[in-house]
Amino acid sequence: MRAVGAITLSLLAAAALAGGARASPAVLLEINGPIGPATSDYIVRALEQARTRQAQLVIIEMDTPGGLDSAMRDIIKAILASQVPVATYVSPSGARAASAGTYILYASHIAAMAPATNLGAATPVSLGGESPSPPVERPKESPTADGPASKQAAAPAAGATTALERKSVNDAVAYIRGLAELRGRNADWAEQAVRTGASLSAQAALQRKVIDLIARDHDDLLAQIDGRKVQVAGQSLTLAVRGLAVERQQPDWRTQFLAVITNPMIAYGLLLIGIYGLLFEGYSPGAILPGVVGAICLLVSLYALQVLSVNYAGLALLALGIAMLIGEFFVTSYGALGIGGLVAFVFGSIILFDKDVPGYQLALPVIIGAAVTLGLALLILLYMATRAHRRPMASGIETMIGVEAEALADFEREGSVRVGGEIWHARTQRPVQAGARLRIAKVDGLTVWVEPQQGETS
Repeated sequence: MRAVGAITLSLLAAAALAGGARASPAVLLEINGPIGPATSDYIVRALEQARTRQAQLVIIEMDTPGGLDSAMRDIIKAILASQVPVATYVSPSGARAASAGTYILYASHIAAMAPATNLGAATPVSLGGESPSPPVERPKESPTADGPASKQAAAPAAGATTALERKSVNDAVAYIRGLAELRGRNADWAEQAVRTGASLSAQAALQRKVIDLIARDHDDLLAQIDGRKVQVAGQSLTLAVRGLAVERQQPDWRTQFLAVITNPMIAYGLLLIGIYGLLFEGYSPGAILPGVVGAICLLVSLYALQVLSVNYAGLALLALGIAMLIGEFFVTSYGALGIGGLVAFVFGSIILFDKDVPGYQLALPVIIGAAVTLGLALLILLYMATRAHRRPMASGIETMIGVEAEALADFEREGSVRVGGEIWHARTQRPVQAGARLRIAKVDGLTVWVEPQQGETS
């Protein structure tokens, strides 16, 4: 009986271990569109979560025209440091891994493409584009070979006419060659992709050993890489992923929202709006609204362009929002400061607080609740200010309009009247008798214009 029990326990333990292995699926991530800080934040966090969950493989499904260099490097650093194998898969058919996508493909443990996809065009360019440059002669190369690396290194990048452009291109070449040498891929063609903007189809990339395989879908990808050995965190690992369940990890609402505002074209537009808004406020002090819009757009654009990190940008927006909300109590802005402060506060909260970082959890309902509370307080403040503005004057010369006055003597054009115990110089268009009750129609400095009240005769 003891032997049977021991065998049963062993079988249960083996089943549990097998079940645990099956419970660790392949995690599927998406890069769809330009690569910016929101994309890098999503990939970096997802790779860390995959390590925590002990996932067996991370698949990055990619279709991108490129993106910011700093965001791309953040993703590559996370891939190189990942303790879970990363397979970057250019998919679906018709997709591309251009510019920054080529670097990410080279950095991954497994580089795969779907049929009818392409990669390349990895020459670094400025955000606003570059002006056309005269063509540069390049050394002739063999039509069947990539050519010696020394000859390619001597060839300047297409359009690289300034020292800054040459430095940028040479830095990018060294970076992608290092990734190619690390993964054992074609380093010479990688240099061509940077210097001359070369591109390849999936089939040509496989023939030139730029990628590892062409796969029709996720199942085909897992079947082809099953049993392949890869270097992960300095150790050799044999992949056992055939038939593995693939779990898609969609970007959360925060990532999707930040991806919109950090799109390079939108970020560039926000930068221009921010600069011109502050300039307009400087030329027309007191306009308030251009300054509010300009300050918020400028901070958001600096985050989108990764001039400011997540922490600094979020903190700056929070501080700006609180300062604007406080300023609404002291400055007559007709709600511009309050509304701007509310927008800045919400943006700062979304950027700064990450629900996946321990100690920085902040759920969307909390942000919405804080925004609604501040919005209600702002509406109450505006309502009270409007009521106070419409209330009749309680002091000042304006309060004398319509007040009763008494003539102290007869006069035809000018004379003296008593107003609430004070004697004022008065003018009228009709003769007035002593003791007549008059009504003040206008106040001009220290003179009041009076007229007979209804029922009174001159």
